Amino acid sequence: MARLLGPTDIRVLADSLDLRPGKRWGQNFVVDAGTVRRIAAAAGVGPGEHVIEVGPGLGSLTLALLETGASITAVEIDPRLAAALPGIVAERAPDEAGALAVLGADALRITAAEVADARAVVDEESAAPTSLVANLPYNVAVPVILHALETFPSLARVLVMVQAEVADRIVAPPGSRTYGIPSAKVAWFGAARRAGDIGRAVFWPVPRVDSALVRIDRRDPPDTIVTRRDVFAVVDATFAHRRKVIRGVVRALAGSAEAGDSALERAGIDPLARAETLGIEDFARLAEAVADFRVAD
Repeated sequence: MARLLGPTDIRVLADSLDLRPGKRWGQNFVVDAGTVRRIAAAAGVGPGEHVIEVGPGLGSLTLALLETGASITAVEIDPRLAAALPGIVAERAPDEAGALAVLGADALRITAAEVADARAVVDEESAAPTSLVANLPYNVAVPVILHALETFPSLARVLVMVQAEVADRIVAPPGSRTYGIPSAKVAWFGAARRAGDIGRAVFWPVPRVDSALVRIDRRDPPDTIVTRRDVFAVVDATFAHRRKVIRGVVRALAGSAEAGDSALERAGIDPLARAETLGIEDFARLAEAVADFRVAD
């Protein structure tokens, strides 16, 4: 078993690196061993899996993930932490240290090739990643999730710890108060659900907001002849006017009032509906119908 990090360990390591957690990268380190083991369990990872961890920080969650027997590729934007992480893991989990690869990069821009190259340093035959696990700052949580799901088709599961309010938006179903662009776009890739709540006291520094776990299990996207980008463009356009009925937005997208009304009829969507009542399948049908009228023009 790895020697997980506690509050004193975190502070000692931070002092040794002259590190003060900053708002720039939303750094709040988990200092409770029980919490990181709980996150690893909720992620459902195990031996033989390749896990991408975004924002490992000082390695609290990294150590718990390595305990599962999985191989970890840790993506860290802070160069000081990226450089320090291998040594921390080697000291506290020497038997598992060989399963860790560190990629110093921005998770919003990483490519599959970069992750493969990072893993090749420690494991020449590493498989494609099957899971993503992360403690994500609220301001980049949804973009990181969407970028990862798009970039790594092999990801079967995502388990992230995010601000509770962000979690509500990600898992919200159509028709709910918090349903919006994040909910719809995540639903393209998979089924999202809350996987638990996380108290503020397990972090250093202590945040001003509560956190929650969100798990996303990948499923096939809607069966459609248009692209994901086409569908997402319709999602963006309709939610830009979420309080208005959808008819006006679709007329603009289709190029005319007549074409817009015909597109709604073809998609089987009530012209008086609002964006927050539509599921991702509805948006896909609508994108198809709009595209048909644009081609006809």
